Amino acid sequence: MKKNEQFPKEAMRVLKETSRTFYIPITFLKSDLKHSVASAYLVMRAIDEIEDHELISNDTKYELLMQVSELFKQPFTEEAYLRIIEPVKEQLPEVSLRLYDWVQACPEGSRPMMMEISSEMAFGMAKWAKKNWQVQTKEDLDDYTYYVAGVVGVYLSKLWYWSYGQETDLDLAIGFGRGLQAVNILRNQKEDIEERSVSFVPDGWSRDDLFAYAEDNLKKADAYIATLSEKSTVMFCRLPLEFAHKSLKAMKKGQEKMSRAEVEQTVNEVKMEVDSK
Repeated sequence: MKKNEQFPKEAMRVLKETSRTFYIPITFLKSDLKHSVASAYLVMRAIDEIEDHELISNDTKYELLMQVSELFKQPFTEEAYLRIIEPVKEQLPEVSLRLYDWVQACPEGSRPMMMEISSEMAFGMAKWAKKNWQVQTKEDLDDYTYYVAGVVGVYLSKLWYWSYGQETDLDLAIGFGRGLQAVNILRNQKEDIEERSVSFVPDGWSRDDLFAYAEDNLKKADAYIATLSEKSTVMFCRLPLEFAHKSLKAMKKGQEKMSRAEVEQTVNEVKMEVDSK
């Protein structure tokens, strides 16, 4: 697809189909950040779909993701990417097949940052695919959650500085990503074990320990957002964080997830709170 003024709408279409949870917060960002975040989300989702694919072997995932990681460090061409995924292209969803389009959608000013972070994420995903995601220690859990989510916090912090000069604490930014990922791990814990024979819970940890891990990182996320000054950025970060806090509370009560009505109510509550400041 050629880069033109219609392309961001196409990117947003695929984003909405891929993740309503992140589509809503992204729409509140001002345009340079919206396109930078939306395209990066699609790039990262594209490689995540490779990592999570049920029919692709771990060895193949490792080889593919390592090659993609290296490609992000070079001039990224569609031909080179399609050569890499050729062995599995019939199995991949649209978001993965069109990774080159999402790279092209990213504003030129933020693209180098997106490429660097995506390379790091692909490398980490490759490493953990090779290990079959067997987390044994807290250090393992920190390493895994850094590569699949903490790096997103790093990218966002770089974006805020690039767009409007906002300086942030990278440890808190990583905690923001880790906290959201920890909630996902809790939500999918049973499914991961039963369907993939994968456990992201360190040896000797109970589910309560995992809740505590999520809560500790969400506290960092709260502290991170408290340092932000630009309204659309605050809104963008607050929404997934509120979703995470409420999902955690729901799971503690034995509920699987928030209802659609609760999601809509949360959006309205956060918007009113942010607008009032």
